[in-house]
Amino acid sequence: MPSSPPDDSSTLAGVAFQDPEYREAVVDLLGAIAYGEISAFERLAEDAKLAPTLEDKVAIASMAAAEFAHVARLNTRLAELGADPFEAMAPFVAAIDRFHEHTAPADWYEGLIKAYVGDGLANDFYREIAAYLDTDTRDLIVASLEDSGHAAFVVDRVRAAIAADHRLGGRLALWGRRLMGEALTQAQRVAADRDALSALLAGGVDRPGLDLAAIGRMFTRITERHAERMAELGLAS
Repeated sequence: MPSSPPDDSSTLAGVAFQDPEYREAVVDLLGAIAYGEISAFERLAEDAKLAPTLEDKVAIASMAAAEFAHVARLNTRLAELGADPFEAMAPFVAAIDRFHEHTAPADWYEGLIKAYVGDGLANDFYREIAAYLDTDTRDLIVASLEDSGHAAFVVDRVRAAIAADHRLGGRLALWGRRLMGEALTQAQRVAADRDALSALLAGGVDRPGLDLAAIGRMFTRITERHAERMAELGLAS
């Protein structure tokens, strides 16, 4: 779990949003998550075409719909902060699209691993940052990152496939490691490229932050959770 900063909800929210840099960081984070949800919706809709059965197709389509349903609440919050949701998402389009271009699945099973492992890595990163936000924003982000049916469905399908063909496990384990590398690289790049997000992680006089050692521990936690997901799938990380 991320380290828990001191939390006086009313004070933190009231003081923090008087700081234009804090507001900008929240807008950045919500914009990144919102476009990530839209991108996940598009990808899952494409993956549904690869589904081997009608049951699988409906399951993936339902996941896609759940991802898209989160976008409205994020956009509403952005509007409440006085931001244009589309302008807030725009800086993250290229990076997120590039990630998906570099990790296009070759088949149905790679798509399942990406939906579970790849999205899980990104969500862990956003949850870690959300721990340093005001309570309302943190709760909105956590709710937006809730599992939309990926876990049980993906674990069931992948484990059954590996049991039927043990050679598949080796290939999917390599794929999972590649996803981790690409996802961590993207997360670090997004944080570094956006000054407000970098400042948010550094903290300020009214809120805690992360020093280099704490950032290292954060990425260690993300890597450990990735290993746990891979183990749940019956794959070596």
